[in-house]
Amino acid sequence: MSSVAQDLDAVRGTLPKGVRLVAVSKFHPIDKLMEAYNAGQRAFGESRVQEIVQKIPQMPSDVHWHFIGHLQTNKVRQLLATRAIDLIESVDSEHLLAAIDREAERLGIVARVLLQVHVAAEETKFGFSPLDLLDYFSNRRFEQLKATHICGIMAMASNTDETERVKADFAAAAALKKQIIDMCPDLRGFDHLSMGMSDDYPLAIAAGADIVRVGSKIFGLREY
Repeated sequence: MSSVAQDLDAVRGTLPKGVRLVAVSKFHPIDKLMEAYNAGQRAFGESRVQEIVQKIPQMPSDVHWHFIGHLQTNKVRQLLATRAIDLIESVDSEHLLAAIDREAERLGIVARVLLQVHVAAEETKFGFSPLDLLDYFSNRRFEQLKATHICGIMAMASNTDETERVKADFAAAAALKKQIIDMCPDLRGFDHLSMGMSDDYPLAIAAGADIVRVGSKIFGLREY
């Protein structure tokens, strides 16, 4: 077994049933992705449109691609034109959501997305504020979408060694998801809570994450 396969197996061994692993492959070459693929991994996460567009045709067609980086509205057409994106996890504004919806409708596809909520201490992270997200759902603006399915929430914890802060961030995101479901009980398919990375994914799972995004524990340090 290759080191990637061994590391992938080690991470998988820590995941409870029902938690999906997204292997964060950004900045890694195709041969490393193929090592993970050959070891059974199918969901891969990329954060740059240019990179994911180049990688998609080089990988098998049954890969589930997750876009996890900050997406600029002027890159939406290029991303969706691949027709290979399983989930855009990082929709951080209504403006971006509207752009995705327009393009998906134009292409005749349904875009599956997560709304990114900002629960971390750093101002540098993107996302809806919890209040803005609650306002969006309480006013049922999701009903205006024509070709986009909101599948849940994505969040990133504060970049800190303080475990209690990280736990609090994850708990806030999980509570927000529950609030939205309670507020809109007729909302269908709002199932996913994507949070947790290599350093903190066990805490995310404990808080209720069903998607975790793990990179360096599988592929090692990124090759920039």
